[in-house]
Amino acid sequence: MKGLLKYVNILITLGAVAAIIYGFSIQDEFPEAAKKWIGFGTLGLFLLAMPLFLIRASRGKKMKDYMLNEENIHKMRKSQTKRQENENRHEN
Repeated sequence: MKGLLKYVNILITLGAVAAIIYGFSIQDEFPEAAKKWIGFGTLGLFLLAMPLFLIRASRGKKMKDYMLNEENIHKMRKSQTKRQENENRHEN
């Protein structure tokens, strides 16, 4: 199932990009149709491909780990000071 969602997402992305390219290629002869192709391709990217990618990429991750709360701010500051200490040791 995990692999299937990946290939569906790739297929939708390629289809949307192809629609946008096709829309730009027929822009001189059929300007109204070109606008529709470009619009449908853009909608496909932002309303189908991007949400599917975000769902697939965020599967199994805890949203709590990415929230900016006191505990996570403390962890970030702690890791930043450790990183600076390591850089200072390597410079000497």
